[in-house]
Amino acid sequence: METVTHLWKGLRLPEEALAAIDFPEAHSLATPSSFKIGQLAQGSIGLTALLAALIYSERNNRKTAPRVTVPLHHALLEFKSEGFYTIDGKPMPSAWGPIGGLHKTADGYIRVHDSFPNHRAAAKRLLGLPDDAGRDAVGAAISKWKAVELETAAVEAGAVMAALRSFEQWDESPQGKAVADFPILIRKIDDGPAGWPEGFAGATLDKCLRSLRVLEMSRVIAAPVAGRTLAAHGADVLWITSTNLPDLPSIDRDTGRGKRTAQLDLDKEEDLDKLLELLDDADVFLQGYRPESLAARGLSPTQLAARRRRKGKKGVICANLSAYGSSGPWARRRGFDSLVQTCTGMNMSEAEHFGQNDPPAKPMPCQALDHASGYFLAAGIMAALYKQSQEGRSWQVDVSLAGTMKYLRSLGQYEGNSGFQCQFPKSIAEVPEEFLEEKMSEFGMLKAVKHSARIEGVDVGFDIMPKPLGSDELRWL
Repeated sequence: METVTHLWKGLRLPEEALAAIDFPEAHSLATPSSFKIGQLAQGSIGLTALLAALIYSERNNRKTAPRVTVPLHHALLEFKSEGFYTIDGKPMPSAWGPIGGLHKTADGYIRVHDSFPNHRAAAKRLLGLPDDAGRDAVGAAISKWKAVELETAAVEAGAVMAALRSFEQWDESPQGKAVADFPILIRKIDDGPAGWPEGFAGATLDKCLRSLRVLEMSRVIAAPVAGRTLAAHGADVLWITSTNLPDLPSIDRDTGRGKRTAQLDLDKEEDLDKLLELLDDADVFLQGYRPESLAARGLSPTQLAARRRRKGKKGVICANLSAYGSSGPWARRRGFDSLVQTCTGMNMSEAEHFGQNDPPAKPMPCQALDHASGYFLAAGIMAALYKQSQEGRSWQVDVSLAGTMKYLRSLGQYEGNSGFQCQFPKSIAEVPEEFLEEKMSEFGMLKAVKHSARIEGVDVGFDIMPKPLGSDELRWL
């Protein structure tokens, strides 16, 4: 409850709505980690649900928000939803590549991310290795480098790596100092009349966000979780992926729930025009790509806000997910949950609490930064939507994995190895049936973790099951 209260007040939302939140099992130890992942899971998901309930009450002219409940154990399962689902009874293969993970360097350790084939190929080129080089060859080549030197070289080479650091080393780094203290940054980027988006005010209200139009451009976990969360509350989420970029089926099947899906090649002028036409009528633009690549195509928040104003349309909410934040020397650097855990000191601290010295790094039991960042981004979007109804025009929302890390760290850690004295399911077979749903998808019968938030008297859940990327028309419902 303290997490939601702190974030709610930081977002400057009406405090009377906090009375509607219910957190069963709060503060119980439920996942093996020195970090308070349970508090983060329950708090971030609860924040999104309370915002959805606030918007629902405003749209219905109710004086109070409906009751919101988020059970702790269910929330934690949703923090690893990509690992707890089957299709026709079979689990999906791992999304991790063959050469990734932690490698020893000449002066420490470095983590390599290789889920995407282009990142894997870039790492081998940087190391002077052939395309068919295996993990042992990669490890031998890495052992000749100093960790930070290889990390820096990887940025220019298109590879994705992060040197292992302690908290102290991260805190003293320029990027560590640049990360914002509050995990959800919202700012107004244009003026205009107050009110709900067109078509949103008078829509049927079986769900809190019914008729909200969200255009999502994202990959992997964090930003897709944000879109999935908005879809669970009724938003029409159109997920645009590229015909030129590799996908991650093992993750996409999970994060694609609730969404329609279409594909575009933004290197083609006609496809970029189609995207801009869709954005002209979107209420939210949710994206997880590097800022400069979008600005070059006229898709930055300020460019889109100005375009809306020129066309005489209501404002837009632009939500951005980054690895290391919107300021600092690493603002444009690629990054993923596992790498942020490594370079910011989390893995080293986790190992110290666990009592592990070789290697001196232990990952968290789930991609907590990814999932929490996704919920924080969805919460930021809904907070901006509420503020838009009160103050008008266009808003920008920024969330980063590093900012989420900083917030999780601020919650404190369990003393010694006491945080590891609990069990967490290793597979879907160990997940209680009450937390699962089974529905037919275009890939087969999908069994997966349900959304963990409940709102009294309001439907919450996924109307659409996963389908092949590019299956839907480029239009709004």
